[in-house]
Amino acid sequence: MKFVHIADMHFDSPFTTLSDKGNLGEKRRIEQRKIFKKVIEYIKENNIEYLFISGDLYEHKYIRRTTIEYINDLFKEIPETKIFISPGNHDPYLKKSYYNDFNWNKNVKIFNSEVEKVELENIDIYGYGFDDFYCSEAKIEDLKISNPEKINILIIHGTLDGANLEDKQYNSMSKKMLEEKGFDYIALGHIHKTNYSEKEKIIYPGSTMSLGFDELGEHGMIVGEITKRENKIEFIKLDETEFVEYELDCTEIQSIEELIEKINNIKIEENKLYKIILTGKRNFEINIYNLYKYDLNEKIIKIKNQTKPNYDIEEIVRENTLKGLFAKEIIREMNKKEYSQEIIENALEIGMEILE
Repeated sequence: MKFVHIADMHFDSPFTTLSDKGNLGEKRRIEQRKIFKKVIEYIKENNIEYLFISGDLYEHKYIRRTTIEYINDLFKEIPETKIFISPGNHDPYLKKSYYNDFNWNKNVKIFNSEVEKVELENIDIYGYGFDDFYCSEAKIEDLKISNPEKINILIIHGTLDGANLEDKQYNSMSKKMLEEKGFDYIALGHIHKTNYSEKEKIIYPGSTMSLGFDELGEHGMIVGEITKRENKIEFIKLDETEFVEYELDCTEIQSIEELIEKINNIKIEENKLYKIILTGKRNFEINIYNLYKYDLNEKIIKIKNQTKPNYDIEEIVRENTLKGLFAKEIIREMNKKEYSQEIIENALEIGMEILE
């Protein structure tokens, strides 16, 4: 059986980081449609039998009916492809959701909060969907494969081996438990980073397109072919835009004008959006909000200041001045370890500026 596996499309996401940058947020929403159309075109060109969508297809809070109609119209273009959707925490199967009260094309199967099995000739497909924005009792551990001779697929949204409270709110499942179930392929969603290999049967395709700077690297879909003997799996990049981070050492920079010049001299690549991370020692006050007022390249979306003040506190302590006395107090506080290093450094910088 040939399949395509995607997850975390997040249609109509507000793209908060980009919305302040002209029409970039709207451009990304248009790109969402283009990327999803690429998925459908690939399915048509390669006679793909199954499309697995492992949750967060859209944003329940922001999704528009016109977007749902656009998605469904594309589903109509692949009538011979069986489409299986397992709703996630951003698109749960609520009473008043498009999953529940929209007339989807007949080739679309949407799972709900009861684990369900769809029996096909040589394949059994199991699925489960969120019915709320959180899920802690999916009871997947009770699931048993009814016919091990067939190809068995599980489509589900959630976290693997979630250790903290937040992870456990999003259908945390033991990887060991899932492996012991005996599925030939488990199509996961929720984690936006791609995680796959041909040896693995539990796969996150990652988000189909990058939603921001916490999703660096390539994004796309998993395609493959499954038999009882082996799985052939491949990742295909779909998102031409890539979010990247660039570190700029400020230690030798002496003024705001020089800093702006350095930022503008960064080699900017065409299909990338940049987050500039300022590092090293700073020799002057850096106000991030003021930096955005300068004429920077439009592909520089975000600037983060991780510099530390360029003070030699040990040398200042030896001064018989107010600065020296203040520095001694700072060292005492550092030794107490009642405050974080960041708070101490900020206090030092503010104090030194006042005492100039």
